[in-house]
Amino acid sequence: MQKKPNTPTSPHAQIRTDWLDKRREDILWPDLPIVDPHHHLWDRPGAKYLFDELREDITSGHNIVGTLFVQCRSMYKQAGDDHYKPVGEVEFANGIAARFASGLYGKQRGCAGIIGCADLTLGHGIQPVLERLIAAGGTRLKGIRNSTAWHEHEAVRSNPILPPKNLLIDPRFSEGVGCLGKYGLTLDVWAYHTQLPLLHDLAKNHPNIPIVINHLGGPLGVGPYTDCKKEVFQAWQNDMRRLASLPNTSVKLGGFGLMVMGHHYYKLATPPSSDLLAAEWRPYVETLIDMFGTKRCMYESNFPVDKGMFSYHVLWNAFKKLSLACSQDEVSDLFHETAIRIYDLDLS
Repeated sequence: MQKKPNTPTSPHAQIRTDWLDKRREDILWPDLPIVDPHHHLWDRPGAKYLFDELREDITSGHNIVGTLFVQCRSMYKQAGDDHYKPVGEVEFANGIAARFASGLYGKQRGCAGIIGCADLTLGHGIQPVLERLIAAGGTRLKGIRNSTAWHEHEAVRSNPILPPKNLLIDPRFSEGVGCLGKYGLTLDVWAYHTQLPLLHDLAKNHPNIPIVINHLGGPLGVGPYTDCKKEVFQAWQNDMRRLASLPNTSVKLGGFGLMVMGHHYYKLATPPSSDLLAAEWRPYVETLIDMFGTKRCMYESNFPVDKGMFSYHVLWNAFKKLSLACSQDEVSDLFHETAIRIYDLDLS
């Protein structure tokens, strides 16, 4: 049977530029510097998001001064030891960063920071892999992320490849996390709200490792969590509060376009407005800012994953509307200072 046009064929909503073009908004606070601390790059069948696509988005109106690339199994090496194949992704992202840094394409510093991948279950054996990644990324390599978002229900999938079930509590993984401090690297973690207690224990056991929680902490809205928004919010809120009590944790505010969050913006006749997005996201954003404070919160795009749901310029308008009650210092934290400090980004 033929699929309906709006039915996603992957864990993410399909990007339809003709649909996105139906919504254009004036840019709020056009001079505000923004660091986008979470986006991907890839070239996959039916989905390409490389230098040109990223540049088009970050020059669509807002003052994006820099970005941070996050691992997504892109451009791995095809030969050699499996543990070293992710070095290819860092080499690739570093090449994109060099194009931006040349100044030939504008002032933006795309991929000024890079989050790579290394199999942390190697434990202490991860060190030569980390050294190879640092050699490939230089000072742009800022941290490591493994695929850790796991749920038993088949409807709860945000990665094409399902990670191991108990990775966050694997002693070998924890040993590998402990090695990151030697190299000044952060740990980025994408986990669902059902995994937050495990993440809390990991973060508590590694107080000297900066741990960045991706995508709000993953409050789910599909599978067994469909139509359970109130119950999920309460459970998520309780576990995020425990994580916020650990000073080595911070959180990225974004990822609302992930299918597992339960939003269906891609089904609308026209793309959602920033007013609609801000209204629906406000309870989560304000809760996290209240818990973590703006010095441990940063807005993120999660593009191109979220691009199937809304445009880049509309997304950042929504974030700005969510920040109208913030002080000037708080706005600076949320949009650029927190990301620059936590990832030690050089945007010169």
